[in-house]
Amino acid sequence: MIPLSISTVESNTDGGERRSDNWYQVGTGKKGKPTRKKELHVDVLVAGGGVAGCCAAVSSARNGAKTILVQDRSVLGGNASSEIRVHLNGVTHLRDGHPERETGIVEEILLHNRFNNPQGAYNVWDHVIYDYVTQEPNLKVMMNTQAIEAKMKGKKIKSVKCWQLTTETEYTIYAKHFIDCSGDGLMAATSGALYRTGREGKAEFNEKYAPDEPDNWQMGASLILHSKDMGRPMPYKPPSFAIPYTEGHKPKMHRSVLPFTHGFWWVEVGSDKDIIGETEEIRHRLMGHLYGVWDYIKNSGNHPESENFALDWVASIPGKRESRRFMGDHILTEVDLMNHHHFEDAVGYGGWSLDEHNPGGIENLSEPASYFHYRFDKVYEIPFACLYSQNVPNLLFAGRNVSVSHIALSSTRLQGTCATMGQAVGTAAALCVKKSINPRELRDSHINELQEQLLRDDAYIPNRPSKDKNDLAPKATEIFASSTSSGDVKLLTNGYSRDVQEREEINHWQSDGLPAEVTFEWEKPITLSKVEIKCDTNTRKNLMLRSDSREDDQFTTTIPPELLKSLKLEMRSQGKWTKIGQKEENNRRLIKFNFDTIKTTAIRITLEETYGAQVGRLYEVRCYKK
Repeated sequence: MIPLSISTVESNTDGGERRSDNWYQVGTGKKGKPTRKKELHVDVLVAGGGVAGCCAAVSSARNGAKTILVQDRSVLGGNASSEIRVHLNGVTHLRDGHPERETGIVEEILLHNRFNNPQGAYNVWDHVIYDYVTQEPNLKVMMNTQAIEAKMKGKKIKSVKCWQLTTETEYTIYAKHFIDCSGDGLMAATSGALYRTGREGKAEFNEKYAPDEPDNWQMGASLILHSKDMGRPMPYKPPSFAIPYTEGHKPKMHRSVLPFTHGFWWVEVGSDKDIIGETEEIRHRLMGHLYGVWDYIKNSGNHPESENFALDWVASIPGKRESRRFMGDHILTEVDLMNHHHFEDAVGYGGWSLDEHNPGGIENLSEPASYFHYRFDKVYEIPFACLYSQNVPNLLFAGRNVSVSHIALSSTRLQGTCATMGQAVGTAAALCVKKSINPRELRDSHINELQEQLLRDDAYIPNRPSKDKNDLAPKATEIFASSTSSGDVKLLTNGYSRDVQEREEINHWQSDGLPAEVTFEWEKPITLSKVEIKCDTNTRKNLMLRSDSREDDQFTTTIPPELLKSLKLEMRSQGKWTKIGQKEENNRRLIKFNFDTIKTTAIRITLEETYGAQVGRLYEVRCYKK
């Protein structure tokens, strides 16, 4: 864990100093006053432990910033956690039906789950994420802690008051940069950051799918249930708060009750007022609607196949889609997405359909549950200018609260897409700390450095190949392989670390059988201490945990068979080959070899075994002096 500066004073649970406390300590026979007020000092504070927040915190810490992640729940994962169980979709299905799956930190989390939770248990998934995040030595994770108020010094955030429910402790956390990934964005809102809610009218951004006139509607929240076949008739009596449902099976309105084993995303309630302030009222209504739908399935007589089924799990926390959207230097719109606008400051991408849900949700059955306005053929870019505040210089954000229009949000809100934003802002915050600048200055003067670091860390930026001047691999005189069945070994240094689906462009080398070797040779000796390799995890298949354990040509429940399991690295010095490193039981696409500085004229990578594939595939090899 990172070293933290801590001071304590006596306080009350309302944040004021404790004037009296009748605490009698039996073991000592003394009376005392608990210390419940502390200060912490770090470089970066990340609020919100959903997928975006986890990626932001890990990337910030890995890139050298002392980081704290505060999460107001007892589990990480946000909408993907066991509390809510929304599938971690992103660019899950383009028009051709296949994904352009996100790599980088979010993929590492998903692979960590495949290795450590093969049974696909949601409660284990929570702790898989926790295990992954808490492994970072430069990162402190504070659970059950909400960032409730930003304290300002001029236009900048100086510190944030946080409340930890379980310890009755008020924390004041001082940082240089603050990242709000909490969805609702309370920390950012209390800083005075500009934000908006509601739907823009067509005229503001020339959006085809926006309403004719602006209004206050926001997409709603949903509750999910799971049911189980008990092998015998299971009568059902709804609770007193159930709201009768009579619409039934309407697939054309995107309200199908089949299959009924894994819940209904369309049991949703939105708002045209204050959707945050109404959260508890919405939750109560949602519970009523959810149990009403289950009552319809069990007792209407229209679904006799449900006779042996009983509720196995019902969510208590709604999964939210929309509330505050904070304004950055650019507002991403439907036009940007549909025209695939190229941004010089692109740092992320998306591709889920324009999936604008009916704002009234289940309380407006006259319209479809979602309009599904438009499905993309290829991914679109997300610029960095959408991910920092227009008026608070040291505030960044990632997730569903970023600078987008309502219609653009209908696509960018997907968790895999939010993960790409999270990794981008975490890396950006660390660079801002290192350079003592703010995010706008980073965009204006150092955007290339941010993009290069993201690409090195295995993020994907469309239409942006790596051009890292410090990488010595492209300077090799010769690159050759022991065999080739597809691609070209020289593609390992072309700057692209995946096959580009939309252009049917190959950027890999694939062996003909295993073991197989790739060799890089330099005419003159070079000095190396790092070799970084990107192997294959099949980005055309989704890895997320699914309640239905789907296994087909788009989804897998297993470790990707293409992933390299074992490999070794050798170097030639003074004409002699020496083994420098060996990886066994590898569990990541980005494989790093770090070693003491060596002078060499060649390196040799031997692919020994995968998790099932009969050939080995690489996408990139990088070599660094330090």
